[in-house]
Amino acid sequence: MPAAAVASKRPGADKNGAGKPMTDTERKLRNLGLVLPEDFALHLPLRYEDETRVIPISALRPGYAGQVEGEITKSEVQYRPRRQLTATLADESGELQLRWLNFYPSQQKQIAVGKRLRARGEVRGGLFGRQMVHPRMTSADAPLPTALTPVYPTTEGLPQLTLRRAIAQALDRADLSDTLPDEARARYDLPPFEPAIRALHTPAQGESEQALLDRVHPAWRRIKFDELLAQQLSLAAARAARRVKEAESLPVQTRAGGLVAKLYETLPFKLTGAQERVVQEISADLAKPYPMHRLLQGDVGSGKTVVAAIAAAQAIAGGAQVALMAPTEILAEQHFRKLVSWLQPLGVNVAWLSGSLSAKARRTAAAAAADGSVQLVVGTQALIQDHVEFHRLGLSIVDEQHRFGVGQRLALTRKGETVRGRIVPHQLNMSATPIPRTLAMTFFADLDVSVIDELPPGRTPVVTKLVSDARREEVIAHIAQAARGGQQVYWVCPLVEESEALELQTAVDTYEGMRADLPDLRIGLVHGRLPQAEKAAVMQSFREGEVDLLVATTVIEVGVDVPNASLMVIEHAERFGLAQLHQLRGRVGRGTAESVCVLLYQTPLSQVARERLRAMFETSDGFEIARRDLEQRGPGEFLGTRQSGMALLRFADLETDAAIAEDARDAAVWLRAEHPAAVEAHLARWMRGREDFLRT
Repeated sequence: MPAAAVASKRPGADKNGAGKPMTDTERKLRNLGLVLPEDFALHLPLRYEDETRVIPISALRPGYAGQVEGEITKSEVQYRPRRQLTATLADESGELQLRWLNFYPSQQKQIAVGKRLRARGEVRGGLFGRQMVHPRMTSADAPLPTALTPVYPTTEGLPQLTLRRAIAQALDRADLSDTLPDEARARYDLPPFEPAIRALHTPAQGESEQALLDRVHPAWRRIKFDELLAQQLSLAAARAARRVKEAESLPVQTRAGGLVAKLYETLPFKLTGAQERVVQEISADLAKPYPMHRLLQGDVGSGKTVVAAIAAAQAIAGGAQVALMAPTEILAEQHFRKLVSWLQPLGVNVAWLSGSLSAKARRTAAAAAADGSVQLVVGTQALIQDHVEFHRLGLSIVDEQHRFGVGQRLALTRKGETVRGRIVPHQLNMSATPIPRTLAMTFFADLDVSVIDELPPGRTPVVTKLVSDARREEVIAHIAQAARGGQQVYWVCPLVEESEALELQTAVDTYEGMRADLPDLRIGLVHGRLPQAEKAAVMQSFREGEVDLLVATTVIEVGVDVPNASLMVIEHAERFGLAQLHQLRGRVGRGTAESVCVLLYQTPLSQVARERLRAMFETSDGFEIARRDLEQRGPGEFLGTRQSGMALLRFADLETDAAIAEDARDAAVWLRAEHPAAVEAHLARWMRGREDFLRT
């Protein structure tokens, strides 16, 4: 297939450049994102195969790929246990069994007895000696390649040979000119771009296969650097773009009777030093004439809500409206109750907006936001519905921002743009998932980051215990004793195969079993399918001490604050993610009593599950938990961006390439100042269509 036909395609086109309909191959290439020649150039190999040499059959090892050469001594179609083509290949050192479960008549002719052929594939051990299933066969007379053979990411029905040809043809058409000036390459010890790209697609004879596979080859370093540099440049451009936009300047009112001063006076506790520090950082941002874009991060229970309340009070005192969006109704309601208790007595009108409200109640809340009669609107994704408008939105606050999709995060800030043109709202993102340093440096480089690194006084460390499910009866007896002694207990049921229905059944079964086994205890049940009013009633009863044991699904993961609850059991803890376990554990330890979190696990444990549980047992430090979680899950899932369908980094790895990321960050600052043309060329190559995604 000519690369020209592929190169001329544009997304959304139905015909190729010559006016002909797309072929099936062209469609599959486009599905891989391969449209322009430059796309093919950056479609790099997953691995390499060494087809440069032939080894004796006796040297083959099960589990490893190899290439051998010999004579076909037997070839037949067998019908038991199923129709299959089998053959025997022999050389001076031994015999190899070949097998095809799906085959064509032409393949039968190819492996006729007496022919000398080469076979390449992965070797399996078996009752009848070594064998290859669906090996790749070539004539023994064909010249051997002189370099490693690339193996590319592909899709069903697109053979490697077709992909290799298309990439080879596109490389001759692609613009492979260097986007980095000579000075930059020398400064960061980088090879030129075109030789690096060609070295990865067609490694020269004698290149180290291990260096290529481990991605430590100088050519790989250049590609990783370029990718990370493009990301840093894009984030820097996003920051610069915000600086030319306008936001309402909302300086704090220092007079004694101001809203912020009154809030401080009426709070039933004193802020920690860390809270005071981040309040000052946010306050200074709100006073600026361009939009704040700040991430407030703090471990579970560090007191982010009161910081958000003070920021909201500053904005409201300046005449602006504030919107706070949270990913679940329980978390949003928790914020709503706290903000109402702190701000409503000071004359602030607070509205609640969620999907569970009646249509009439939603219309009323939306109308109040639109006419400005409420200053603070708290809710879920209902806040970003098309019919919701604000009279004067000056600050948007997004809690647990990584739980929202890219479009959702953009939608709330745009609520303040639609009516007011260039003026956009200030934005505060909050997260109880601490961001590891490397991740903050790469994906949050355009944000100002505030960290609450101190827990409020009175918070007690939570003791974590790992208990096998075989001791379940002991655990039940222990929680019963604790509940009878006045403690309140959470029993968290697992997510089973990501099925809400199965999760619900688990919770209901556990609830019914607990009621039967512990008839003297007051037991409540809360899960995602309960009507909101019923869910709220159960949670309120638990808060007020009218429920001893709360059986729950993960709806209680965030936003539940019951100081008297000091014991938690997480059933099938091995099924939960590390960040989720840490969040759940944070629901206890909010009072003065010693708190315990029991991780009830079922054997056998996978290696990943074992590492998660070990991490939970060894540390309660949110940053260390986050670092280990990033190692296990990768950045896409960690940041909640997997639903975008776009890989965050295709080539660089945040754990192993931190030093390259440091260089890329340094280079981004220097190139923007000294080489603006190079910046433009670099972004054009690497960032087509990804800018908005990264800026959220």
